[in-house]
Amino acid sequence: MSDTEFGANAEEAKDRNFITALARGLDVLRCFRPNETDLTNNDISERTGLPKPTISRLTHTLCKLDYLVADARTGSYRLSAGVLQLGYGVLSGMEIGERAADAMRALRNGPNSYITCALAERHRMDAVYVAVQRSREEISLTMHVGSRLPLFFSAAGRSILVGMSDRDRAAVFRYANERDPDGQEARQSSIERAMDEYKANGFCTGYGDWRPDVNGIAVPVYSLNGARVYGLNVGGPAFHVKKKQLEQHYAKSLIDAAQTLSCRPSG
Repeated sequence: MSDTEFGANAEEAKDRNFITALARGLDVLRCFRPNETDLTNNDISERTGLPKPTISRLTHTLCKLDYLVADARTGSYRLSAGVLQLGYGVLSGMEIGERAADAMRALRNGPNSYITCALAERHRMDAVYVAVQRSREEISLTMHVGSRLPLFFSAAGRSILVGMSDRDRAAVFRYANERDPDGQEARQSSIERAMDEYKANGFCTGYGDWRPDVNGIAVPVYSLNGARVYGLNVGGPAFHVKKKQLEQHYAKSLIDAAQTLSCRPSG
């Protein structure tokens, strides 16, 4: 399963109001991965599955709109400041990030200096970090705003799913099952476990599921209008961050922070 899925799904393809050209243009921008600077039309064609002539027209248009910059010498493209402007506009519109900063910092500043605290929001089949408080250690998880975790197999992703309404969660599963039918059983098992954990303990866990060297726990957080569900997590390298400490020390503080940020009374 790839970290990022391209193209319209069946429901989108049948939607008369869905603009395929716009979706393809955004797919081109999403081709760029962390630490990648330049991509050619051939690279983008391979990642999106779109023919090269279509990619050429899309990259030409995105250059005209200042979302890509072309390098005539190498025939490659890089993201321009126009994309950064879009990204900062999105982040600045997420009021939860500002409200969560102090609470996340307090969680990060707990007794274990290897703890990282982060806030994630769902994008397709990923949980994407929109705010991060990095650990106090120089050697820690290399996580940052924009980092992606698997939605169904990470503590942050599971907490987003358990926080959703039944209807929204079912829609996410339909989308995932269409994209990756072979993974349906594993996803179902994962969410059933997460729902049981959340009902029993008030948080979701991820002990070596996403990465074997990472432990973490997470809880859902809601925007003030209830329209968005986020995952607030604490975690770190499994060698330094143990299950016992996460559950006995950090869990209550994490749950309290989520309730405060969601403006909900303590349970």
